[in-house]
Amino acid sequence: MSMSQLIPDTGKTATRYAACVEYDGTHFSGWQAQKQDVRTVQEVVEAALGRVADHHTPIVTAGRTDRAVHATHQIIHFDSNAERTDFAWCRGTNRFLDHDVRLTWVTPVEPEFHARFSALSRSYRFIIHNAPLKSALYRHYATHEPQPLDPALMAQAAKVLLGEHDFSSFRAAGCQANSPIRTMHKLDLDFSGEWIWFDITANAFLQHMVRNIAGALIEVGSGKRSVEWLAGVLEAKDRTKAGITAPPNGLYLAGVDYPAEYPLPSNYKKTAFWGA
Repeated sequence: MSMSQLIPDTGKTATRYAACVEYDGTHFSGWQAQKQDVRTVQEVVEAALGRVADHHTPIVTAGRTDRAVHATHQIIHFDSNAERTDFAWCRGTNRFLDHDVRLTWVTPVEPEFHARFSALSRSYRFIIHNAPLKSALYRHYATHEPQPLDPALMAQAAKVLLGEHDFSSFRAAGCQANSPIRTMHKLDLDFSGEWIWFDITANAFLQHMVRNIAGALIEVGSGKRSVEWLAGVLEAKDRTKAGITAPPNGLYLAGVDYPAEYPLPSNYKKTAFWGA
């Protein structure tokens, strides 16, 4: 099957590429380009790719992330008729990017590949620094929680979220998704010393869904809420019942899975420093 297609604005034959983007979200106003004069990941990556391709290069992403949310494995696709090696795409684009965002690989894919619609699932990691005092080093990369938390209670409560559910209680008020129904494949919680983290995989996520789940689990872990409370929140289908929204700085987009016919270099990359 040919990997070429047409770039609508030029009519020239083009190749579709998939790429992996890694970024520190601290100084970004989220992924999506905005009308306001703010810095977004989409805008800086598109601009850098365009300089390498010598033409405007719109990108499509597997999923948007909010202000201050990080990514170790965000997947995009773009089309270009420029003849570049995979390494040249990466190295050339990274030359025009600041140090807090990088392409980690680029590869040609079939023209039917779509970073968003071809994805089978997305995975996030949420990291909590559970200590009396906030860390100077990790303040941008983990959510600080000074109250002692019980990871066992958090893990027990989280089990009720597995499977297909209406996650209305965990969606942002401004969420534009057509349906609140999502299927959660995995929610694994682990801890070591002052660190607690959980890995969560679903077919797709609602706006603020992971942060709202994290906030609810923190309330259970601190003893403010019972383990059984989370099941009631899920059943209520009411955002006002779920409690706090956890800060964004502990959240990482860590993986996107695709069907086997799209053999991408890697489908999952965990954050360094925490866990295997």
